[in-house]
Amino acid sequence: MTLIAPSILSADFNILKDEIITIEKGGADYIHIDVMDGQFVPNITIGPVVIKNIKSFSKLPLDVHLMIVEPENFIEDFRKAGADIITVHYEASDHLDRLINEIKSTGAKAGVSINPATPVENLFPVLGMVDVVLIMSVNPGFGGQKFIKYTLDKVKTLKAEIERQGLDTVIEIDGGVTLENASSIVEAGVDILVAGSTVFNSKNIPETIAQLKNA
Repeated sequence: MTLIAPSILSADFNILKDEIITIEKGGADYIHIDVMDGQFVPNITIGPVVIKNIKSFSKLPLDVHLMIVEPENFIEDFRKAGADIITVHYEASDHLDRLINEIKSTGAKAGVSINPATPVENLFPVLGMVDVVLIMSVNPGFGGQKFIKYTLDKVKTLKAEIERQGLDTVIEIDGGVTLENASSIVEAGVDILVAGSTVFNSKNIPETIAQLKNA
């Protein structure tokens, strides 16, 4: 069954605790947290303080996606705040191998993300080191964007390489995931669906999560 990681980027921050409790009771597998610094992407979101607060009341694993410059300066802060998975961008690091090892040294699972225009083949040398590869299916920065279809080809290529290398690396996708396209995304080889607007704008969040899980 597909795993679901609702992105709180689309949640109502006035009632964030209630929103998170709803998705937790509704069957979510992770909480996806987008950290943006206004430099790597044109938006600013949250930092370790909010993550620490979420960790204090939620038992769900925190899937923290760092869309920031110089992520190596903040790995320890986010791990201490409660991040269970720390994902950094291929495009944000000149020393990806070292950065992955730094994440894993904290005890967190390590993820690497790539933007839509970045060739997925660039990640092949480090596939054996990472736990998760996050394919961005929109240009990162804002929620509610439309799914970029050619990213499915990247998923298929990545899935084939993971199988060729005999790895357990998990594929996650983020951006424009809907009830309408979830099946084709899963068929391409995705293990974890990040869904923001589709979940939090739903009239029945548990039902929507169930439908995504059964895609």
